Amino acid sequence: MYDGIVQELIDEFGRLPGIGPKSAQRITFHILQTPTFDVARLAELLSEIRTRVRFCEICGNVAEQDRCAICRDPRRNPALICVVEDAKDVAAIERTREFRGLYHVLGGAISPIGGIGPDDLRIAQLMSRLADGTVQEVILATNPNLEGEATASYLSRLLTTMQITVSRLASGLPVGGDLEYADEVTLGRAFEGRRVL
Repeated sequence: MYDGIVQELIDEFGRLPGIGPKSAQRITFHILQTPTFDVARLAELLSEIRTRVRFCEICGNVAEQDRCAICRDPRRNPALICVVEDAKDVAAIERTREFRGLYHVLGGAISPIGGIGPDDLRIAQLMSRLADGTVQEVILATNPNLEGEATASYLSRLLTTMQITVSRLASGLPVGGDLEYADEVTLGRAFEGRRVL
């Protein structure tokens, strides 16, 4: 649609997850039309991210050191581990300020269609973390979709042999949602997870 480097940049932004053709075009033109936009700083950060950022040796979260800030924090409760699929999920849970335990990032979810099995995830590392008996509860916070449910079910069966409480995040109706728009699975979960007021 555009000549040369403009179209190349639009195409490159369009390869990023969650950015469609229109968003890629908007980003490109924002960079072109905003004289104060620091292109050099953006290029520097993009270049440095691969060399400076790694994954925590304990939990698998993103970190700039061998251990992430959460694993280094002595105020966190080591008896609680929240298992999530991706590092983005850690950030989402941390924004709630409700959880004060530690995390374990699996690096994805079981997906037979996608060719991802239990051996492709950080399940062995989770089991070795649980071996010393410090952890009393594992909270399964995988996504409430087919792959996340399969992963939670697999982990639940695996952990039943240990003397650890295994729980799953509740799921159901979102705040501000209308019942008429909820699908059957969501409504069913809402009924299963109801609580006395």
